[in-house]
Amino acid sequence: MADNWRSKLITQGVARSPNRAMLRAVGFGDRDFEKPIVGIANGHSTLNPCNAGIQPLVDRAIAAVKGGGGMPQMFGFPTVTDGIGMGTEAMKYSLVSREVIADAIETSVNGQAMDGVLAVGGCDKNMPGCMIAMARMNVPAIYVYGGTIKPGRWKGEDLTIVSVFEAVGAFNAGKMDKKDFVGIEKNACPSVGACGGMYTANTMSSSFEALGMSLLGSSQMAAPDGEKADSSAESAKVLLNAIRKGIKPRQIITRKSIENAIALVMATGGSTNAVLHYLAIAHAAEVKWTIDDFERVRRKVPVLCDLKPSGKYVAVDFHRAGGVPQVLKMLLAHGVLHGDCMTITGRTIAQELKNIPTNPRKDQDVIRPWKSPMYAEGHLAILKGNLSPEGCVAKITGLKQTSITGPARVFDSEVATMKAIMAKKIKPGDVLVIRYEGPQGGPGMQEMLAPTSALIGQGLGDSVGLITDGRFSGGTWGMVVGHVSPEAYVGGPIALVKEGDSITIDAKKHLIQLNVSAAEIARRKKAWKQPKPRYTRGLLAKYARVVSTASKGAVTDEV
Repeated sequence: MADNWRSKLITQGVARSPNRAMLRAVGFGDRDFEKPIVGIANGHSTLNPCNAGIQPLVDRAIAAVKGGGGMPQMFGFPTVTDGIGMGTEAMKYSLVSREVIADAIETSVNGQAMDGVLAVGGCDKNMPGCMIAMARMNVPAIYVYGGTIKPGRWKGEDLTIVSVFEAVGAFNAGKMDKKDFVGIEKNACPSVGACGGMYTANTMSSSFEALGMSLLGSSQMAAPDGEKADSSAESAKVLLNAIRKGIKPRQIITRKSIENAIALVMATGGSTNAVLHYLAIAHAAEVKWTIDDFERVRRKVPVLCDLKPSGKYVAVDFHRAGGVPQVLKMLLAHGVLHGDCMTITGRTIAQELKNIPTNPRKDQDVIRPWKSPMYAEGHLAILKGNLSPEGCVAKITGLKQTSITGPARVFDSEVATMKAIMAKKIKPGDVLVIRYEGPQGGPGMQEMLAPTSALIGQGLGDSVGLITDGRFSGGTWGMVVGHVSPEAYVGGPIALVKEGDSITIDAKKHLIQLNVSAAEIARRKKAWKQPKPRYTRGLLAKYARVVSTASKGAVTDEV
């Protein structure tokens, strides 16, 4: 058994009798003290559809652990719902919850000396939070995704939660009547499960298959379907095998396997948040990985999948078409996947993909053939320039143009930006600047789905640029650039932009430029004063004091 010292804390000697006495009260018998103790990190919650269907998966995992000779110990972790908090002060807790989840799991598993952990989560920060904890603790672990929501339908069109955000902009602009607006809102979320496009939850869960920390084929199953619960039970069996063989996360999470995960993110058109989260996961695993590595992978991986938000299809369509295993096999066949990386099963990723066909089925068009991709290169570009010397992230798929130069429209909060958009004060050619929303300044890097969706709803998605030191939802698309670093709160160049300044965003040149002289920027820098923190007590204040720059993953334990 891996980490025998953990079991010894409970099983050995007279001194351990109080431990055993307390465990008897929760169901342990004499023989159970010799079994591996398996933590079941349970993200079930009725706060959101993403996590509301998790309990049946946990129940199946518990039964499988017991049936396989282990002793399950269930504990919970919190979740924050981005789609509900979006555009409000509550959204500041979203990224912060990633650290809270990681800390909660580390506390429970290490505090109770568990031999391994199976984590089940659904909403966006559940995945990276759990993986950060697994990488930190380095006890045998596996991730089980709660599953994707099934698409809603209105007038023959598939709906996701992003459809509602975009409808707000369209309705406000007079481009949609009230009947359609209400119809979309009432029908967008017909079941439990996480948001249905290749947004952040599905991006991270699918990438965990490529990383080797989740079972192949499990990440894009619909939450209500029986196969999702079956995969949870199978995951528990695989974890027990990993505990007995001593297979640990840091044997799986390596520089090569992270590259595999990012290749999958690029091929599927995944969320910009993958950049932030994989920087943090790599940090937790003590793997050398920088923001420039994303650009290196992007250049050699085409976008193969036609998935929302910028494409046509949703996660359940992707799953039916062959899903993650099909895309991974294509990447392997064309030399952009490291087939020798080990997975939680103890087999390599190449061995796991042995029976998957090299080419996608011809009866579907969700996954494109290698020779006719959606885009020849990946969609998450790292831009640098005098506005973001540490780097920032642009999603460049689905755009009619990949560059814009225009006058800055400067806002010191997302709320102020939304007021201007809804008042129709933003015009084609403008470049919106939303600042003081970074890791420290926000604090917490709010996602800007509300303003970007409102712009798209008003028909401005292709003609207006937007840059921010905050983040974007996985559902965002358009001429948008996030994670601008250094952030405004620490005096980054984005803090020095003035209304009307000329700004250039050029994805092809990987450039983000404030078209103002160096002398003028220096003068503004000298005159700049840091604003007072928005929070001085509680969780957000603590987070703001310790969080790193976004270009390093917004981690809270930087050495």
